[in-house]
Order: sequence, then C-alpha cells, then structure tokens
Amino acid sequence: MQSATELRNILQRIDRRSYPAYKDTRGAYEFPGYVLSIDHVQGDPFAAPSKVSIHIRGKQAGFPENLWKEGCRRIAVQDYLLRQFARQVERVSFKAKGSGKSGLMAVSRPGQEVLERSACQIDAANGDIVLRMEVGFPANGRTVNSRELEKIFFDFLPECVKGALYFRSLKKDAVEGAADLAEDQQYIRNQLDGMGLCAFVADGAVLPRESGVSGRPMKDAVRFLSPESLSVTLTLPHHGKLTGMGIKKGITLIVGGGYHGKSTLLKALETGVYNHIAGDGREYVITDATAMKIRAEDGRSIRDVDISMFIRDLPNGKDTVSFYTEDASGSTSQAANMVEAMEAGTKTFLIDEDTSATNFMIRDELMQRVVSRDAEPIVPFIDRVEELYRDYGISTILVAGSSGSYFHKADCIIQMNRYEPFEITELAKQAAAEFPLPTQRVPAAKQPDFARKVRPDRVFKEDSRLKIKTMGRDSISVNREVIDVRYVEQLMDSEQLAALGYILKYMQCHLFDGKSTLQQAVERVWNLLQQKGIAEICEGSYLPCGLAMPRKQEIFACVNRYRKLGL
Repeated sequence: MQSATELRNILQRIDRRSYPAYKDTRGAYEFPGYVLSIDHVQGDPFAAPSKVSIHIRGKQAGFPENLWKEGCRRIAVQDYLLRQFARQVERVSFKAKGSGKSGLMAVSRPGQEVLERSACQIDAANGDIVLRMEVGFPANGRTVNSRELEKIFFDFLPECVKGALYFRSLKKDAVEGAADLAEDQQYIRNQLDGMGLCAFVADGAVLPRESGVSGRPMKDAVRFLSPESLSVTLTLPHHGKLTGMGIKKGITLIVGGGYHGKSTLLKALETGVYNHIAGDGREYVITDATAMKIRAEDGRSIRDVDISMFIRDLPNGKDTVSFYTEDASGSTSQAANMVEAMEAGTKTFLIDEDTSATNFMIRDELMQRVVSRDAEPIVPFIDRVEELYRDYGISTILVAGSSGSYFHKADCIIQMNRYEPFEITELAKQAAAEFPLPTQRVPAAKQPDFARKVRPDRVFKEDSRLKIKTMGRDSISVNREVIDVRYVEQLMDSEQLAALGYILKYMQCHLFDGKSTLQQAVERVWNLLQQKGIAEICEGSYLPCGLAMPRKQEIFACVNRYRKLGL
C-alpha cells in the first residue's frame, strides 16, 4: 500500500500526458482515517467512469456492534450510509472540470426499498466499511488533467467520507432508527406464518404513490385503517404495539369500484416483500417473503415447463407436461408464470384481474354451455385456486373488478371504497348464493414436474469477453440476446438486474451441468449468496459498485426468460 503523498506525486508526474497515463494510479493509498483504492481506470474520458472504493476499519468508523452484527440491521445501516454519502457527493459532482465524464462523482442512489447493495458493505465480523463509487478522471480532450483529479481525491472526497461514513459525524438517533425499523419489519415478516397470515398492513400506512413514475408517498393521501374484523395487534421489539389488517392465508379477494384503491393495495403488497425506509408510508406493509406477482405475459419464451395443471389436450397436440414455445399466449404465459413460481417456492400469489388473461382466470356459465368443457383445453384458475391452497399451501390475493365468480371461492372479501377497506365476506357470499357456479367436477391436478435439468450455454464459457448489460428495469442483454424482465414486477431497481446478469453468468459457468435440475442450481447459488455475499459470483479483479440483491424468485424468473436456456 502506498501513501496519499505518493498518489499526489503520481498525479503531478502524469499531468498533461496522454489519457492512458492514468493507468499508473491503480492501487491502494493510505489517507487519514481510510484507504482509497483505485480499482479500475477508464481508458478514455468518454468511456464508463473509473471505479474507486473507500475502505474504513471498523474501529475508525466507530459504529457500535449492535448496528452491524445482525443481517437486517446491517443492511439497513449500509443503506443509510449510502444515502448520506450520495447526498454529500451530489454537492461536488462535476465541480472538477474537463471533457466527457470528467469530474463525475457518482454512487448508487437507492429508492424507497432497502436492498443489500455492493455499493456499501459492512463486514459482519469486524465492522469494516467498504464504499464503492465511480469517478470520471478529468481530461482536456484526451490529455490528462490531474490537477482537477487532485481536487477530487484531496479536497472533495475526504469531505464526503468525513460527513457520511463515520458514526461520530452522523445523527445517532437516525442511524439507530434505521436499524431498529428494519428489525421491526423483519420481526413482522417472521411472525406472519405463525399467525396464519400472508400479509400485514399497518393502520396509518400511506399506500398511494406520488405518481406513476415516483415511489414517494402521495401528499394528503387517505391513510389506511383496518376493518375491525381483520384487525390484529403486534408488539414489535422497538416500535411497541402496532395494529393493522392481517390478511389470512387462503383466498382473499379485493374488490371495489374503479380508482378506489384495489390495485394500490395490491401494489403495496407486492413491494411488501422488501423493507422500506422511514417516511415511505409503507414501512409496516409486510408480505410473505416468497410472494410473487403473477400476470399474463404475451410473447415470452417458455422452455419445458409442466403447465398441465392449467392447460391440457391442446388441439395441435403440443405437449403441456413439457411445454415449449417462443411466443406464449396470455393464458399459456400466465400458467407458466404460476408453475415457475411454485418451482421457486412461492407460497402467496398476488394477482390483478387487469393484468391477467381473461380465459385463464374464468369461464362463465353461458360460455361453458356454448363451448363445452371437453372442447376447452384451459382449466381456469378459479377451478384450481382452492386446490392450490389445500394441497400445496399456496395462498392467493386477487384483485377483481368485473367478475363476481370468485366470491364463491374466497375465504375473505375486502372492498376498497375511497381507499378505505371494508370486510364484506358475509354480504358477498349471500349475494353470490343467488348466482351459483356450474357444478361440473374438475379432476385433481398432478404435482407439476420440476425435474428440468439444465445444460450450459457454450457462449458463456467460450466467450471470455461476454458482454452483459442492463436496460433500466426492462431487460438484461447477454451478447445482444435480450432477457425481457419488464413484467417481473417485483424487481424494484436496475441494480438488481445487473446482479441477475452476474448470477446467470456464474450459474452457466459453474452450476448448469446437464445433471442438476434448475431448482438445485438456483438453490446452490442462493445459498452461496446468503453465506458469502454477491462478491462470490463476480469473478473479476474488483466488485462492481452497481449491484443489488434480488430474491430467489427473481433469479428463477430471469433464468426462465433466457431464450437460450439449455434444457
């Protein structure tokens, strides 16, 4: 390791030389209170910025052990530090001048969800902190302007580190509050199963968002208040007593008029698989960690998925036990999404009628009279929903606005009226009695076959310069082969997609061997991620700064949408 003075000498030596001279700066340098590591130097001022990391020993950072020893508390503190550092960096980015990306100082900018990220990590063994960021090394044209980089490394960056990464510089109550909130959220999630619940929505929660493109809470929104019949009370480790609506396992139907908050409630439940920051309004909207949003997804590829539970005897003779298509219909895609979610261990389906295939969800009596069941290959979801809970333990939370047939199947019916929930189970059941469902018996489904064995795609081993990039939250590109994940709606951050790219590459190179099933391969990579962290699957000289941990369900979803998956 070299000293900060030696870095300054290098910068003065290479000033005004051609841009590749910046490569001489790679290495680690001791600054007062931290180590600056220059991990990767960009080859051109217009190329992707250089990668830099800050390393602070736990004793120097000074954070009490109770803030970083436990998983959920550590992740919350990492998230808090990252947000504080991002605010500091925002003030000084581009203050150093030059061409291209000169002077850029950038770090991950988290949204409302608290995710484990590579940008800021605390070692659970000793409290050491690593913060990773990007810096645009300044240039005039393509000539080194190291005097401006000196400003970044010796003036701007030390102030950012001092203001955001030491316990003594931060508000103690705010840091501890972030950790306590995460522990309370995890406590609720851990209690759900034992209480017979699949979700909890606290009284006072703010569910509507500021806009369709913003995750921030809507100002002056109606606050959530549980119906008395569904109200439960929890005693949290830090918050104390908290009341709210408990959604029981089984079949829950959410109904109401248009624009009254049905989909808003479902959306909050979708994101309830993650913890949220204080002030989000959904801090105590907590959903079963395995819950999966299920929808139709026209045009997606499906590779050897057993959809016979829902679709059978296709007129073209196509095999539905090992169904394959490059261009799925609404019904086949929704069937595949459900079976793949089952394969991923999901115990709660979240479904909105608006984004579902109508013929997959329901066939009314008149249609069944005109088109006999024998002539229809689809077994609609309404005929399987009870069986899924009874035989597989999978609950369903369904938003319905136009079909009342599910009244017969629901264990609990919640009506949203001007964003206020009312339990109307008894009333709805009485009304439904006047409109009986057809009594035609549906044979029980066979357990889906999850024995898909995966072969590696040779491109991952043969192409050492494999290019993986993300396009927002919509897709992942692998050497121009696009994995479309825009309808995997619980991916909340583009950095989760970046992590999925690395995970897919690791699985292709190390776990897909033609002998292991997809379930086994995902389970192995998931265990690796939980035990050793995301760095374990990034086989490079440095850990990228822009990765965020996805759930196991999203790993399955990404792999299943890769069109070159070898099955």
